[in-house]
Amino acid sequence: MKAIVVSSPGGPEALTMVDRPPPEPGPGELLVRVGATAVNRADVLQRQGRYPPPEGVTDILGLEMAGEVERVGHGVTWWTPGDPVCAVLPGGGYAERVVIPAEVAMPLPPGLGMVEAAAVPEVFTTAWDNLVNRGRLAAGETALVHGGSSGVGTAAIQIARLRSARVLVTAGSAAKLEACRALGADAGIDYREREDFDASVGELTGGRGVDVVLDIVGGAYLGRNLRCLAPEGRLIVIGLMGGAKAELDLGLMLSGRLSIGASTLRARPVAAKAALADELVRLLWPAFGDGTLRPVIDRVLPLERVAEAHAAMEASDHVGKIVLTMGDAA
Repeated sequence: MKAIVVSSPGGPEALTMVDRPPPEPGPGELLVRVGATAVNRADVLQRQGRYPPPEGVTDILGLEMAGEVERVGHGVTWWTPGDPVCAVLPGGGYAERVVIPAEVAMPLPPGLGMVEAAAVPEVFTTAWDNLVNRGRLAAGETALVHGGSSGVGTAAIQIARLRSARVLVTAGSAAKLEACRALGADAGIDYREREDFDASVGELTGGRGVDVVLDIVGGAYLGRNLRCLAPEGRLIVIGLMGGAKAELDLGLMLSGRLSIGASTLRARPVAAKAALADELVRLLWPAFGDGTLRPVIDRVLPLERVAEAHAAMEASDHVGKIVLTMGDAA
């Protein structure tokens, strides 16, 4: 089977197509013929040598996919060959075949084809788990989503609106901010023009601040993120693009009764991922069916053009997801 690995850490040119034997499904597993996958920031970091896969995980890149069940392992009775599925992966999505635990597989969201469904698992799982499960975003509250035009950002805007919450975003251009507003963002801040986004948040909220901040930057934004929060506010960190370390003002946290949470998805136990998959199917899939939620796809490229896809991701030359297709996915 065709698969994409990293020859040695480096730029997009380090991505190499190789031939590998198809994996074999073990007990409780599915062998899936991949129709489409999508590029995530973590894939870029792995290619650069900054985010190695967890121990025991394949060196093939790719953290999500949509495809068709080809074979089922012993003990699997609730999926059958031919079933369309999508899933979050610890790796292996940039390949024609992948093996996954049967309990993490999800049916395609209602009304979506293979290409659209490939743009859903990673970002909607991340946005839901962190805005709702960890951030406890409730109706009537306000969220600040950094990187609103990213894959996670576009999912988070829609989920915030689904929760009847107000949502503010940061993004790097007027065009990206307009795309966020079209998805339902109430207001946007161009972080390239206003580094003091905390001051902008104060202006936009009448000095109150926001209830939840969903942050992909990390250390460089810590102080300003805390200053954005309303009393009892929650900062949820899901990325470290701006570094892993910063000085923490505990006095500010004490006076505002603030809290900080953080999470990654990739290395969680299968049972935890299965529980999230169940939540998405029960609570979000109906909203795809009625059009309330939708994946935002910037471009679709064949797997052979993976280097181009990574270059676009690094340049932030996109809004939403970049999808890679295998063969005749539709």
